Amino acid sequence: MKIVVFGAGGVGGYFGGRLAEAGEEVVFIARGAHLSAIREKGLRVESIEGDFFLPSPRATDSPEDVGTADVVLLGVKAWQVPDAARQMRPLVGEKTYIVPLQNGVDAPSQLAEIFGAERVLGGFCQISARIAAPGKIQHTGIAPYLAFGELDGTRSSRAESLLNAFRACKGMRAEIPEDILAAMWRKFLFISAISGIGAVTRQPVGVFRRVPETRAMLRAALEEGAAVASAKGVALPEDIVSQILTFIDSIPPHVTASMQRDLMEGRPSELDSQNGALARMGRETGVPTPTHEFLYAALLPMERAARGTLDLEEIA
Repeated sequence: MKIVVFGAGGVGGYFGGRLAEAGEEVVFIARGAHLSAIREKGLRVESIEGDFFLPSPRATDSPEDVGTADVVLLGVKAWQVPDAARQMRPLVGEKTYIVPLQNGVDAPSQLAEIFGAERVLGGFCQISARIAAPGKIQHTGIAPYLAFGELDGTRSSRAESLLNAFRACKGMRAEIPEDILAAMWRKFLFISAISGIGAVTRQPVGVFRRVPETRAMLRAALEEGAAVASAKGVALPEDIVSQILTFIDSIPPHVTASMQRDLMEGRPSELDSQNGALARMGRETGVPTPTHEFLYAALLPMERAARGTLDLEEIA
């Protein structure tokens, strides 16, 4: 199976690296100094599940040089999906399928608009990993987990083939949920809540989950997300908020979400795809989402400054 990992950051670098470590044919689409380092020195992954090193992985910034893939694992940020889809065209043949691993729930429909719904699976992952230096991925928290499946709920041979490839990998767990859409929404509720509150408080999860006032915000954000999901016909368990809070309480206290880190470090983030998306869907469905509206509004100046659409020096 020829697997192309489009985006070799924390997510793509880790899961693609594990596939390559297990002997699968993997090609990384990367860029800049990270790509140069991978080509010259290999890909190094430091992980709480065990370090590993790929001395000479195949990596390029040119999809045209790769040819048609069997599977494309899309590991870019949520806001980069439309541009990545345009660049991916040379990789996608008649039998290619794409597995998006973004936070949020918009990627499958965005990809389907370009490639057709028959070439897109639902998918997501759980991991706290980042590019620590060019050519080096650092996995610092959360047991690596990846889920994917057909959006219509059927069990397909192509999804089973990818599952078998991941089951041969060390340091991770993969599965095909019965309802991938519901599973994606569960992750969406979780990540939008901890990302927004972490970014507003500028604290790791171990702090804001313990302070009563911010824990109340955390619960409110989850409840709003669950209400929006219900209004959109997503089948989540009645106790989904309690389930997610229990999971949040199990996370190592130092963990921060990638959206939080991006905002705090002045980079464009997934704000529009997380808190912004829940606020937008709340308005569309008539479900009040005051917590997400607040988080989005409070973080929006930082987001616009990072994207260059708000000149803070000019205002000062």
